[in-house]
Amino acid sequence: MTIERHSLAKELPEFKDKIHELKMNDKHFARLFDDYHDLDHAVIRIEDGVESSSDEYLESLKKQRLQLKDQLYSLLRNA
Repeated sequence: MTIERHSLAKELPEFKDKIHELKMNDKHFARLFDDYHDLDHAVIRIEDGVESSSDEYLESLKKQRLQLKDQLYSLLRNA
């Protein structure tokens, strides 16, 4: 089974340049971006079997990742 990565640039390719710009110039965006990346990495490690967790914990990580993506998308759209 192939694990699907959810990098922000892949998820929102139309904002690739804006993502880079905001990461460099907006500390709040950069922090949220880093949090999103960390959550995505944690989900991938669990799905790859590198780490084990309960299904409930994995789902909570995925929900947190989605909430961060929504926040980041809103910031990108309004930038």
